[in-house]
Amino acid sequence: MPLYHLTPILTICLLYACSVGLSEGANVTLDVSAAANSPVFKPAEAGDSAASLIRLSSAFPDDLEVSDYCNELLRLFGQHYTSFVNCLVPSSRPVKVCQNCYDSYGRLVATYMNISSEQLGPSNETCRDSLLRSDRLMVVYLLFDNLKDLWIKAGCDNCITDGFLNLTDDMLYFMSTLNQTLTCFERYQQGNHTELCKNCKSAYKGLNELYSGMENNQTMCIDIEDGMNMTRRLWSKTFKCSFPREETVPVIAVSSFMLFLPIIFYLSSFLHSEQKKRKLIHPKRAKSYSSSLMNIQDKQS
Repeated sequence: MPLYHLTPILTICLLYACSVGLSEGANVTLDVSAAANSPVFKPAEAGDSAASLIRLSSAFPDDLEVSDYCNELLRLFGQHYTSFVNCLVPSSRPVKVCQNCYDSYGRLVATYMNISSEQLGPSNETCRDSLLRSDRLMVVYLLFDNLKDLWIKAGCDNCITDGFLNLTDDMLYFMSTLNQTLTCFERYQQGNHTELCKNCKSAYKGLNELYSGMENNQTMCIDIEDGMNMTRRLWSKTFKCSFPREETVPVIAVSSFMLFLPIIFYLSSFLHSEQKKRKLIHPKRAKSYSSSLMNIQDKQS
């Protein structure tokens, strides 16, 4: 059959297929619109997720909800936690964690003690179980434990009085001595560093002695350690000053004695052996001399 005879048939088939497709699309649209109007299916709208979460939280039984008293403690914990972290960041370099942040850390500790305490609150309840042990992750406990570990590693308890009320006297005295030394550095750093090494030597020496005493007494914290390290870098690397320590003199003396000890040992051994040889030779000479005298006397007789 020629191709032009099939053209009307193909055209009729194409029109039929398009009409079927459009009718199915209309049915789908009608089905979707019907589903939208259904009381079961409702499309999500803005704000519905938050509302559903609110409805979900309010669906828990009363005995599983956190009381107002515990919620207030949790709010205070978050407030003091944020305050302490905001203090840690700017106090990290140079390290002034203990002297700048002890007040905010003290409030955080007090709030956590109220949360973890077994003492009953105003409504005869404790918040330890509901806030610390109610879930596997124990978020509040982990948050506080991480900051507590940082505080312990910094050794801040050595520089803060009991109750987080103030800095210790040793800490205050060290910071005063450190400020005097740094003030001396600032006074002479613009000129000849030789003058700085000469005029600031006594202040730097006193600071080193104070630091050594606190190191031996274990009354140091990270603030003191970092302050001393920075001061030593300024003295030796920046200003090229030298400070011979007095404790090096005994070390040099002992090292010199140990160096010459083998020489002294071998010299004493040699002299002692020579003395033994002389003692052994001396009786032989005396015996030969006496025998020669006897022979002379016999000849004369």
